[in-house]
Amino acid sequence: MRFSVFLNARTTAADQDRQLILDLVDHAKKAEELGFDAVFLPDHHFTGYMPVASDPMMFAAYLAGQLKKVHFGFSVTSVPLHSPVRFAERVNILDQLTQGRLLVGVGSGTTPEEMIGFGVNYKEASAIAEANLAIAEKLWAKQIDDAPIEFENGPYKGKVLQRIAPAMYGERHARLMPVAMKEASARRAAEHGWPAFIPAFTPPNIGGTEPLKHVTKYFNAYRDMLMAAGHDEAIVADALSWTTHTYQCVHIAESDDQAREELEVILRAYQAAVDREKYYNDAAERDAANQKTDDTPMALTEDWIATWCLHGSSKTVAEHLAPYAELGIGNVLCGTTTGPLDPQRLEWANRTLDLLARDVMPQFKSA
Repeated sequence: MRFSVFLNARTTAADQDRQLILDLVDHAKKAEELGFDAVFLPDHHFTGYMPVASDPMMFAAYLAGQLKKVHFGFSVTSVPLHSPVRFAERVNILDQLTQGRLLVGVGSGTTPEEMIGFGVNYKEASAIAEANLAIAEKLWAKQIDDAPIEFENGPYKGKVLQRIAPAMYGERHARLMPVAMKEASARRAAEHGWPAFIPAFTPPNIGGTEPLKHVTKYFNAYRDMLMAAGHDEAIVADALSWTTHTYQCVHIAESDDQAREELEVILRAYQAAVDREKYYNDAAERDAANQKTDDTPMALTEDWIATWCLHGSSKTVAEHLAPYAELGIGNVLCGTTTGPLDPQRLEWANRTLDLLARDVMPQFKSA
């Protein structure tokens, strides 16, 4: 089982952005030094949720100049917010800079406010994402002498005469990682031999107290499609080794009681930050074309904690992960910086990295 770090911190004011960037660079370096397999970044805009997530590919390119072992991932790229041409170009650049150590999560996006900022209707986002990905595949495949590729999709329109430059690093373009919630997304991952994100919930409820049940359902469906797709063993093994179960907040302390007490401090600050952003989210949803239909519970509820959090002593965390390893999950994505990243929060985040690397990871990496 691989272990990856999800950089998912928040600021609550513009004057905090600079320090957040510096702290996240140091945290990513620490993760590589401790033997984590990858650093993942979200793709979000206009809020204090990961200010560098407004261009995570740029931030990843900066990190790639300093981190030479880890893979770089995106969880996940909101495909409707990206021109398919720019998406294809930037993926290839990062593919080259990381020498193929790239995992590009793809999805249709979750936030109406972001859609408005990019001129996309939330209710059209899924269709735009599907078409953008199809266009990107055509662009990656295009040779310089092939006929031009012309497209019009939502706010994006263009005609590519030559090719996408630079070329991809390997024989295939960088691995994309769909979310294996919809059958079409799971099948896309399986048929291409890509990894997938495995959800721990089933909409419209973005939470619940039985995450393993949902993970098992979605993982088994994806794995069965992957095994039936006819890939060679190396491609199947690679895809399964990066198939990812995500925790928004991973927090480890010396005892279960200490971890729970500190987790509640983290989640209160997290929820306060989310509540500050809610005014603008609500304003976006006043437009009928941008209304959400799912329901996310408050962070301090057991439904949210059970789905999105991994906490306790090192022993408790390892015991929790054992059935996921037995199921076949290849990569555990650990949100270690959840919430506003003040000095105390950063200290706890670094301690969690240390305890994961010392006590938990060796139990699964040696299996």
